[in-house]
Amino acid sequence: MKPYSQDLRERIVAEVENGETKENTATRFQVSLSTVKRYVRQFQKEGHVHPKPIPGRPPTKRAPLQAQVQAQLEKAPDATLQEHCQAWKAASGVKVSISTMSRAIRQVRWTQKKNNGGIRKKRRRARAMEKSSKRSQS
Repeated sequence: MKPYSQDLRERIVAEVENGETKENTATRFQVSLSTVKRYVRQFQKEGHVHPKPIPGRPPTKRAPLQAQVQAQLEKAPDATLQEHCQAWKAASGVKVSISTMSRAIRQVRWTQKKNNGGIRKKRRRARAMEKSSKRSQS
């Protein structure tokens, strides 16, 4: 979840500092009471209400993967996620999980429509042949 905007945080603290109750402030800005309390406590302790950094270690594989996954998808559009993982490992020497590859593909908004050996094309051709044979019989 994204943090609330800096402007909203400052307006919430200013409202409480001007004498409004925390409950009324929470209702007015449509945030939880605990959020109001946390912002006021942070402002009193640190002098600002900047969002805290996201905890945990930053991802190490995602940035290079996302930079080059589009080219890999264009080379092999019908490959499975497992095949994409294997191709990535062969190209970069870094093993990625299927989940990581799936997230990278989702980030570039790639649709995963399979060709299925041209089945759609064959069906269309068969329907067209049926229509033309019915017309010639009439």
